[in-house]
Amino acid sequence: MKSKILCLTLVLAAFPAWAMNKTGRMGVGFTSQLVNDIPALSMKIQQNRYFAIGGLLGFRSNEDTTTYGAGLKVYRVIFEEELLNFYMSGLLASLSYEDEGKAKSGYQFDGTFGTEFHLERVESIGFSFEFGVSYNDGPRGRSFETLGNNFLKAAVHFYL
Repeated sequence: MKSKILCLTLVLAAFPAWAMNKTGRMGVGFTSQLVNDIPALSMKIQQNRYFAIGGLLGFRSNEDTTTYGAGLKVYRVIFEEELLNFYMSGLLASLSYEDEGKAKSGYQFDGTFGTEFHLERVESIGFSFEFGVSYNDGPRGRSFETLGNNFLKAAVHFYL
């Protein structure tokens, strides 16, 4: 899996990237940031050039339990470069997870810095990378940890 991510990253790095102003646009996509390991649908709305809000929702249901993750995310663009938009963000999520066959509830607070880039001629798709810290109560108990999310984990959004 790591070699696939490395190959995909190298292929994407070969394409020229270009930052873009997405004011008023909505992005829909996916993220795998939740500590309960549930992939989530993600939405991001660019309010103005420097501020965006987002939400995420994921769930898994079977005969015995239903686990979920739902959260809000706030983005603040720190500065723009020719090729990238750098931002900081905060995530507040409510989640549940399965422990010994029973669903338990928890939470997740993330503070991250990141970047979103777009490939030239494919401006409607944004790829994000993030790093920062997380305080959460999830499947591994309460923890305070560092995190680093590649674009497959942080988010990929298609902008309408």
